[in-house]
Amino acid sequence: MNGTTGEVSSTHPAEVAPATTETQATDAARSVEGAADTTLAGPGSVAQWTERYTHAVMDTFGAPQKVLVRGEGAYVWDADGKRYLDLLAGIAVNALGHAHPTLTAAVSAQLGTLGHVSNFFGSPTQIALAERLLNLAQAPEGSRVFFTNSGTEANEAAFKMARRNRDGVGGPGTRTRVLALEGGFHGRSMGALALTSKAAYREPFEPLPGGVEFVPFGDVAALEEAFSPDAVAARGEVAALVVEPVQGEAGVRPLPPGYLVAARELTAASGALLVLDEVQTGVGRTGSWFAFQQQEIGGGITPDVVTLAKGLGGGFPVGAVVAFGERAATLLGRGQHGTTFGGNPVAAAAALATLGVIERDGLLANVRAVGEALRDGIAACGNPVVAGTRGLGLLIAVQLSAPVSAEVARRALDAGFIVNAVQPDAIRLAPPLILTRDQASEVVAFFASLPADLVAASASGTAAPTTPSITPATPQKG
Repeated sequence: MNGTTGEVSSTHPAEVAPATTETQATDAARSVEGAADTTLAGPGSVAQWTERYTHAVMDTFGAPQKVLVRGEGAYVWDADGKRYLDLLAGIAVNALGHAHPTLTAAVSAQLGTLGHVSNFFGSPTQIALAERLLNLAQAPEGSRVFFTNSGTEANEAAFKMARRNRDGVGGPGTRTRVLALEGGFHGRSMGALALTSKAAYREPFEPLPGGVEFVPFGDVAALEEAFSPDAVAARGEVAALVVEPVQGEAGVRPLPPGYLVAARELTAASGALLVLDEVQTGVGRTGSWFAFQQQEIGGGITPDVVTLAKGLGGGFPVGAVVAFGERAATLLGRGQHGTTFGGNPVAAAAALATLGVIERDGLLANVRAVGEALRDGIAACGNPVVAGTRGLGLLIAVQLSAPVSAEVARRALDAGFIVNAVQPDAIRLAPPLILTRDQASEVVAFFASLPADLVAASASGTAAPTTPSITPATPQKG
């Protein structure tokens, strides 16, 4: 392993580690002072751990696909010793891969110095991280940061900011509407869930916080209608528009060029906040620090609020709300929001280390180059199962010719690759930002090797509708 970049040699990902990991897991458990072997240690196969999981962990995720016990670079190992190339990175979280020496050293050093203080007090890492994020976001004078533990919490804070932006042209309390996009995903807590359009997520928990309206994805005319005088007269003024520059859970759908420019014009004219959910796209995932900084997505706009999490801590839980300018930064006053753990010294140290490595090792350029190679290589692999690719940087969807993503993901796991069946007809790839070209070539080879009759064997027997904005696959020769 390269101690600077976190890269490892790219032999076949399904290679079995020479030593079992059961002993490592058991030793780690026993190293905890006072730990009882019957609680933390014991049998270590995937099957045995899975059996224990089903009796101890709430069934909100279903049975785990595997039980993972170790990681290094872009690879992880399961409890049976099998190695996998991690192309999901904890769903766009492990930006530096696993066990990166700089990140682990920073967390260990900070925990050994000052682990936690309440927000009655500041800490150097908290303050330095806020300054760093404002600098990377090129935020104007008067901008501020609020720290959280997760993306859901960041979006909850942004929702509260929207509620505070309630006094409109018509007088106090006239901005009653919050707009979000169909297909958007913003989290599972009640406010964030209210911004999420998928009925299966929403319905079990209704009634949700009100005043949220959904507009069609990427449709500028529909957005203009939502801000029109007729809409305002009938339903009230708009307090905020909340969008993801690239919708992740909907199948990695980038907003079309020009959409955010139109959104910025409409929100600025009406006094509404433009809130960008960059929980999945931020911190280098798309090849720039933030997706809105890419000309094809953002068109040079400055938002009012950006929410962050996932890759920010490189695997350590931390989120942030970046408020651009004095107006947005002062919407939440003293006592109007808070957090116990948000911005704690260890989380902030992890985030500073992650940002530092991304900059030091030129990972933004790596994301752009390897991401392009991966997208183009898969699209050109000549397999009829693959309809094309889309995405930015190392946030990629492989569009399939039929709703067979679950079977493709299963075959990938068997072959030693971790991917995500994000939609019935799409596979999501969100690997560590340290992914190499050689590793990307292995992924291309996997998609090229999928059985051509997989489409015909699908349960529906029909191809899924083509999704816009994909790089078409190269027709199979012969």
